[in-house]
Amino acid sequence: MALGPRFQVKRIVVHPGAALSLQSHHHRAEHWVVVEGTARVTVNEDVRLVTENQSVYIPLGAVHRMENPGKVPMVLIEVQTGTYLGEDDIIRYEDVYARGQGAKG
Repeated sequence: MALGPRFQVKRIVVHPGAALSLQSHHHRAEHWVVVEGTARVTVNEDVRLVTENQSVYIPLGAVHRMENPGKVPMVLIEVQTGTYLGEDDIIRYEDVYARGQGAKG
């Protein structure tokens, strides 16, 4: 992970068949770059497949989710940019793991 005053970089692994919660953020935008596998990415009403070496931009406030529809782990690099990058800047709309607001993931 790399961290600066207005950015944070993370490596995220999503196992086959798994999905992260449908969420949005008040204070940050994100850039996702798939480095292994295929991601099904939802940004507001747009759903598309993103494969290795492709990227997607998640604007501040956009409702978004990533899923792994494949049979191998999907790995992506997430670059967060904004005025506040805390893990409690998460509004969850659907969460298969039943976490509350502000939980990681």
